[in-house]
Amino acid sequence: MENFLHNPAIIASPGKKHKVSDFDCKYTAHLTNKKETVEQLKENVDALIEVQERLYADNRYAVLLVFQAMDAAGKDGTIKHVMSGLNPQGTQVFSFKTPSDIELEHDYLWRTNRFLPPRGNFGIYNRSYYEEILIVKVHPEYLLRQHLPEVHNIDVIHKEFWAKRYRQINDMERHLVENGTIVMKFFLNVSKDEQKKRFLKRIEDDSRNWKFSSADVKERHHWDKYMDAYSDMLSHTSTDIAPWYVIPADNKWFMRYAVSNLIINKLRELDLQFPRLPEEEKNRLEEAKVMLMNE
Repeated sequence: MENFLHNPAIIASPGKKHKVSDFDCKYTAHLTNKKETVEQLKENVDALIEVQERLYADNRYAVLLVFQAMDAAGKDGTIKHVMSGLNPQGTQVFSFKTPSDIELEHDYLWRTNRFLPPRGNFGIYNRSYYEEILIVKVHPEYLLRQHLPEVHNIDVIHKEFWAKRYRQINDMERHLVENGTIVMKFFLNVSKDEQKKRFLKRIEDDSRNWKFSSADVKERHHWDKYMDAYSDMLSHTSTDIAPWYVIPADNKWFMRYAVSNLIINKLRELDLQFPRLPEEEKNRLEEAKVMLMNE
């Protein structure tokens, strides 16, 4: 299996300035056969099941998967297809939408940090603390609800403010990684044309109407501002310990395979092991076996 972890067409190289437009939304590496790639995805899902068991038994690491994207890029479907076979007891998915009043009474990292995965578990964020440098950057008026001491009006929000948030997020992720949480971040990169096609499908298909909101079209009017915000996110928060993977999202079959490929290859680097019992415990197992056989 090809390893996408260091693929320059997918990874936002740490320490470099990036633009979303530098990444091809239709890229599929060497893969051209959709059916074969879907079969490879199934193999990766089976491999993830075995890796999850080792992760849980090894009990040294937690895994945090962060998904960010524009609307209709395929976050829900990717999470569903890639993580479908995992044991729900060791996997938690959290979707972060508009902050509640209680969440707004805390610092902006509080609402996501409450749901960090324990050791041996997968935690999946469908949107995350990165909304605070994406949607909030496009709509800085949202900051006024956070009652920040230095933000009395949006006129005082300059690039220094965002630089602080980039640093705070990087510091938080470094803390997590240094204490055993593997942080993997996926930006599902859908093109504006493909998003339009998917919106129209949601409108035309009665079974998909519920997935569409007129607010989605209003946000689409801010596309360029969002692309600037995502570009800044990639430039300032893709680090050596927690890089951003920019996943081409126009072809869902490749997007899902690429995410599974990255997760599998990253976890295989950890050399997860089942615990080895000391000789004394092994002897007790043999005694128990003899007792059971003699019943």
